[in-house]
Amino acid sequence: MLDGQADIKEFISHLTAERHFSSNTIAAYRNDVTQFHSWLDKNTGALTWADVKRSEVQDYLMYLKGSDERAYAPSTQARKMASIKSFFHFLAADNSVAKDPTSDLVAPRVQKYWPKAITIQQVNDLLQAAAAGTSPESLRDRAMLEVLYASGLRVSELVNLDVCHISHEGQYLKCHGKGRKERLVPLHPRALEAVAEYMESGRPALLRGREDDALFLNHRGQRLTRQGFWLILKSYASAAKVDGITPHTLRHSFATHMLNGGTDLRKVQEWLGHSSISTTQIYTQLNTDRLHQVYDAAHPRARLQAQETTS
Repeated sequence: MLDGQADIKEFISHLTAERHFSSNTIAAYRNDVTQFHSWLDKNTGALTWADVKRSEVQDYLMYLKGSDERAYAPSTQARKMASIKSFFHFLAADNSVAKDPTSDLVAPRVQKYWPKAITIQQVNDLLQAAAAGTSPESLRDRAMLEVLYASGLRVSELVNLDVCHISHEGQYLKCHGKGRKERLVPLHPRALEAVAEYMESGRPALLRGREDDALFLNHRGQRLTRQGFWLILKSYASAAKVDGITPHTLRHSFATHMLNGGTDLRKVQEWLGHSSISTTQIYTQLNTDRLHQVYDAAHPRARLQAQETTS
C-alpha cells in the first residue's frame, strides 16, 4: 500500500502558506494528487513516492485519456498532469525523491479557447432583466451583476466581497485576488446605486437579524457561493434571451468593451488583476480579429475575393 498521504498534506500546506494559492486552486491540486495516489495504490506496487516510475505516470496519463465515453477533457488532463508535476517537483526539492519521474514529461496539448464576450446590448438586456424585481433577492442580483460588469471581477472575487470592501465615497471596491493580491477597482455610479439600494432594502431582509460580513447573501443569510451565483446568472440570461453565458462572461465583456472604448491596456490589466500583460493582450487580439472582420466585409477587393472563392 502506497504510504503518501502525509506528503500530500505537506504539499498542500506549502501551496497555502508559501505560494498563496486560492482555495479553489488548492482544492483542485488536492483532488488531482489524491486521485493519482489512489490510482497508484490500485495499479502499481509502489510503497513510497520514490518508487513511482516514469512509465507509471505515463500509464496514468493514458488512463485519463480513457475511452470516448470516459475520457477526461484535454484541459482537465493537462491540469491534472500539471498538479502531479508540481507535486513531484516539491518532493524533489524536499529530497523526498531522488529523481523526479515527471521532469521530462510533456502535458497534453490543449486547444486554445478565446474568451467570449457578449454585446453591449446583450449586457443591457441582462441588467434590465435583473432590475425588474423588487424582492431582497432581486435587489441583490441586480447589485451583483452591476458590480461584476462595472469591475471585471472573477466570480470567486465577487462572492468573497465583504461589506467593508465597497467605498461609496471613493467610488471603488477593494478586491483580494489570486495570490491574495489586493487591488482597487473603480465602480460606475449605477453599480454603486444598485449596491446602496441592496444594502438598504435587500441585505437586512436576507440577514434576518443575523450578523455576517459577506456583502452578497443567500436566502439563509449566509455568503452566496459561486454555484449559487451561476444558477442566478443562468436564470437571468434565459429571461433576457442571451445565449452562451458562462460564469466569466461579464468579466470578458468588461475587458473587451473597455478596450474597445479606448482604455489603456495596462489599466485593464490592473483592474482585471492579471499578473502578466500577455493575458490581457488576449482581449486585444479579439479586437484585432473584429477589425479584420469589419475590414474584410467593407473593402471592395476583399468582397471581390470572397465572390471569386464562392463562384
